[in-house]
Amino acid sequence: MYERGKSDDLVVPAKLPNNPGLPGAEVVEGRGSAEGNAASDTRPGPSAGLGVSSDLDRVRRVARKDGKVRFTALLHHVSIDRLRAAYWALEPKAAPGVDGVTWGDYGLDLEANLVDLYARVQRGAYRAKPSRRVFIPKPDGRQRPLGVAALEDKIVQRAVVEVLNAVYEEAFLGFSYGFRPGRGQHDALDALAVAITSKKVNWVLDADIRDFFGTLDRAWLERFLEHRIADKRVLRLIQKWLRAGVIEDGKWSSTEEGTAQGASISPLLGNVYLHYVFDLWADQWRRRHAHGDVVFVRFADDYVAGFERREDAERFLAELRERLAEFGLALATDKTRLIEFGRFAARNRERRGDSKPETFDFLGFTHICARTRNGRFKLKRITSKKKMRAKLRAVKAEMMQRRDLPIPIQGRWLASVLRGHYRYYAVPDNSQALRGFRERVIRHWRRALSRRSQKDRISWERTRRYAERWLPTPRILHPWPDARFDARTRGRSPVR
Repeated sequence: MYERGKSDDLVVPAKLPNNPGLPGAEVVEGRGSAEGNAASDTRPGPSAGLGVSSDLDRVRRVARKDGKVRFTALLHHVSIDRLRAAYWALEPKAAPGVDGVTWGDYGLDLEANLVDLYARVQRGAYRAKPSRRVFIPKPDGRQRPLGVAALEDKIVQRAVVEVLNAVYEEAFLGFSYGFRPGRGQHDALDALAVAITSKKVNWVLDADIRDFFGTLDRAWLERFLEHRIADKRVLRLIQKWLRAGVIEDGKWSSTEEGTAQGASISPLLGNVYLHYVFDLWADQWRRRHAHGDVVFVRFADDYVAGFERREDAERFLAELRERLAEFGLALATDKTRLIEFGRFAARNRERRGDSKPETFDFLGFTHICARTRNGRFKLKRITSKKKMRAKLRAVKAEMMQRRDLPIPIQGRWLASVLRGHYRYYAVPDNSQALRGFRERVIRHWRRALSRRSQKDRISWERTRRYAERWLPTPRILHPWPDARFDARTRGRSPVR
């Protein structure tokens, strides 16, 4: 099932801590040991993976005990039960892949299809299909390429991700939050807020890796995977998905680097890559080279680093560029900034006669140095203007397509849009932005209704009645970051 093997001879210096039981790896983001986090139940969902069931407990225990063990037999865990659970966890209304098979079509004869799929996977006859290339607009106006996998590829990928999570969740460091079981964007936001308000953070490095999923080096990725995975059949499955190529406008083309965004396996592969390229290196760097406090929070390829001393921040940034270049990556220059930010930034800048501290965006929120009514430092988070504008553009365009529908249908749809927006953005101190978003939605609704007829321009009084009837008013849904953070870490947080 597993073997003891060489672990870090390829990419990280000798004696680099890779034992998740060491609390030092968790200090900056305020988590307890990785063991405590990994013990929590995994939630089903598109980005969380499936619940790690009891038959993977031994895998998890071995991975937790020995950070250098290599697992030689994992594919048998991709059982019919796990494939079935993967099928039911998929989004039924998701667009089909190149084969045109929908979730409903596959489910018409589900058990027979799963038995056949399981047999092909186990005997090596399973073949990955190319992804269907689609593009979605980004907030900056550019297009983001996504790969829509075939339904069977989605099923097998989700099942494999569940198995691999049992290995890697015991190794990943605490400041990694993106697409991990039981962790989400608000967990990363809470950790960052607690770190900035409780640690000695005076400088913030806001950085983004340029086209990470499209440029990661597959040769390095395969070597990273082999640190822990010695089951050749699992490795061949991953290679099949990476090399399946894409189909765009009916034409197949190969993909020589990167992994398709949108594939179920891609977030895990990205986390494995950055675990070795960034996380272990950054954690070691702060231990060996930093002269003051250093904190990290990473969500996929988007991360924020906080520093007590400017010289530490500048040295880290310079050495990070070199580190990424070794593995075929680079920082996005237009999205990478080092700014003065934190508890003492406003006071220090005021003494120097400088303007207020700059702000930075992370996971859809603009982070601002603010003060409470009694003059104490407060980290304020509001909806990013870029994200809000992009969402409103999408609502406006969709509303125009729906303008001839009955008012109740329009109202229910807009209500669902607002509720979804509130679920994510309704954090403390963000009430004004929430009200502003609702007001702009009302304006777009009035404009769309007025376009129904050139003769009948709907009045504001009538629009307000519709809004009062159908559109929910915002209220804060999330607790203060430190309250939820303390509850999740059960008092084990070193930053407190």
